[in-house]
Amino acid sequence: MVFFIKRAIRDMMQNKVLHAATMITTALSILMVSLFGLFFLNISEVMNAWKDGVRIFAYIEADLEASAIADLKHQIESIYGVKTVSYYSKEEVLESLKSRMKRQASLFENLKKNPLPNTLEIRMIPATQSWEKIETIAKTVEEISHVNEVEYGQKWLEKFIHIFNLISISGMTMSVIFFIVTVFIIANTIRLALYSRKEEIEIMRLVGASDDFIKIPFYMLGMLQGGIGGITGLLLLYIPYVFVVDNLEKNLSAYAMNIHFFPAWAFFAIFLGSMIVGLIGCHLSLKQYLNAP
Repeated sequence: MVFFIKRAIRDMMQNKVLHAATMITTALSILMVSLFGLFFLNISEVMNAWKDGVRIFAYIEADLEASAIADLKHQIESIYGVKTVSYYSKEEVLESLKSRMKRQASLFENLKKNPLPNTLEIRMIPATQSWEKIETIAKTVEEISHVNEVEYGQKWLEKFIHIFNLISISGMTMSVIFFIVTVFIIANTIRLALYSRKEEIEIMRLVGASDDFIKIPFYMLGMLQGGIGGITGLLLLYIPYVFVVDNLEKNLSAYAMNIHFFPAWAFFAIFLGSMIVGLIGCHLSLKQYLNAP
């Protein structure tokens, strides 16, 4: 195995420019794919954090008696997935709004009538923290008598999920394109290396060398190209991440949001995946070359 690795390294040193260009292309492909992956990793954490704290607000009819409100709370609490139901009068809601909008206190100075409704705040158990179940609970609550309207940020949520899905599709499409391009480039690099050693390979075949003995150094070469390109791509992503993340986290600290880099398992998976890409590209070239007459 050491012999094969040394042979692969020797081939790389003999064609530095060609192999360097291949590794740079691989690195840029890994960079773009990893950038999409890092985006999805962090945006998924943001969505999960928002989902864990989501609440449903049910705006109920005014002037309901205390007994009717208690019955309404009990009816909502009986819905599967509901954890607690809290009642807030429109006066309490207004005071809460004033406390959160102290800098806009002038907005409330000329307010002659409280326009806010009496509200039921509904929290859900962790088992129901999914968008589909939240929407199901909201629709069930909205159908209950004395409930005028239900709000849980659905309009914002629909737009956000639509954008997220659009970016997801774009990211997966770009990843596939970069994968194909990288495989194609590595395959062509290995093919050129094969043709540069055509006479040597023919002599090895004449003296009885097996196909596996001929193939293994090239497989090692493809894996080295992919692995070095993968590490380089991750470093190209990590270096700006270190410089940029400090400034972003300062701006996002008020929202308790943190930006994370890939965990160790993801780092290793990307590195392994880049080596597999090199292996696939090498296999395509070898299959075509060794089967040629």
